[in-house]
Amino acid sequence: MSYVDGFVLAVPKAKLDDYKKLANTAGIVWMEYGALAYAECVGDDVPYGEVTSFPRAVQAKDDEIVVFSWIVYESRESRDAVMAKVMADPRMKPDWATMPFDGKRMIFGGFKPFMEL
Repeated sequence: MSYVDGFVLAVPKAKLDDYKKLANTAGIVWMEYGALAYAECVGDDVPYGEVTSFPRAVQAKDDEIVVFSWIVYESRESRDAVMAKVMADPRMKPDWATMPFDGKRMIFGGFKPFMEL
């Protein structure tokens, strides 16, 4: 069964094009090193909940949009190997001064699927 990394973050609307360029590069790198799928999604129907929600989770501001992303791997072992290569790739060395989002508010984690249809 596969393994999935998931991400949720807030991107300033004014920097969305910059984020898309970064995401495109990241997707190319991840796929080169063995990811089976890479997806980046811009929030379209993500209401601000009373108790919790995607916008609350990343402390999205009025001028920000929620982005939900995931990467699929063959297995946890494959993910660990791919991730090591991605993190060592010079294309993935961020310039924190020009990052198009606040990495401190990004939520991420690895998940073991229990069902795949």
